[in-house]
Amino acid sequence: MDTASKISEQLLHAAVSAKASDIHFFPFADHADIHFRVLGARIHHKTIPISQYQLLLTYYKFTSGMDIGEVRKPQNGTIIHEFPEVRLSLRLSTLPLNLKESLAIRILPQDQNLSLKELFLFPNQLQKLKSWVTNRSGIILFTGPTGSGKTTTLYTLLQTILSEKSYQTITLEDPVEKDIHDILQVQVNEKAGVTYQTGLKAALRHDPDIIMIGEIRDSFTAQFAFDASLTGHLVLSTLHAGSAQGTIQRLLEMGVTSVDLQQSLIAIAALQLIPISVNKQNERRAAIMEMLEGTTLETVLNGGNLQTAGSFKTFQHLRKKAYAYGFISKKTLLASDSQA
Repeated sequence: MDTASKISEQLLHAAVSAKASDIHFFPFADHADIHFRVLGARIHHKTIPISQYQLLLTYYKFTSGMDIGEVRKPQNGTIIHEFPEVRLSLRLSTLPLNLKESLAIRILPQDQNLSLKELFLFPNQLQKLKSWVTNRSGIILFTGPTGSGKTTTLYTLLQTILSEKSYQTITLEDPVEKDIHDILQVQVNEKAGVTYQTGLKAALRHDPDIIMIGEIRDSFTAQFAFDASLTGHLVLSTLHAGSAQGTIQRLLEMGVTSVDLQQSLIAIAALQLIPISVNKQNERRAAIMEMLEGTTLETVLNGGNLQTAGSFKTFQHLRKKAYAYGFISKKTLLASDSQA
């Protein structure tokens, strides 16, 4: 275990130095490739012998609370790792392959407190977002693929709200990704019987002003979230969807009725992270948002054509605007458009 610990320490230090958001382990017959996710791009870091990978895998499974003997089912775990300069929460996930297991690690810095201004590229979108949370009831959804900044946005938004006014705020998360002061954070634990459903029911008894649900994953949680928003609570949550308009279809497929959507849904923000150029260098990523609210949201809910809603800005429009302002390179613009 000492050897594995030293290898892990070196690997994590390299990932932090590279500003990686994820580490991917890809095992083969006699070796394993290690990739870093940096500014959205998957970059090969190094190749290690398969024996060394198995040692690391066992070490990570043990220290994150997974079952070392279980190799046939996917497992999840968390590790808190501290360097002198940064404290990390590591979210680990294994995936069974043919006679092997792959491993992915999401790196979540705990001491990194970005402001809303640093998160978003366009200030007008930030102002619109802050206006949404002045509602005292209803539901606001943040959507996008894995790694698009949904949870980071939620955390930062909650911290901003609470710095301006006191609200009884409760979160339900699986797992809790970052400790926040002045917020009651509930760790969902299916094995212990703490599901999103039971957690929500208990949270409602604590007189919350704001409820944050880490992710709407199924029809029951979706309906409960909308029911909570109808009883005088502001609900914030995330959902996996490719676009703002696609979120409506996902909710309908989950059994949320059109009536509930019209009564409760305040707005949808679909997020996309793009690498921005500062002094001709890609130094960080910032979010752009497809924002459905007001008349554009009503248009979609009533079955209208979003293309005729002039105030709605698509990701493609926002990327072109970012290029025109000099935030992104033409290469980034063309690459993003080809992937859309």
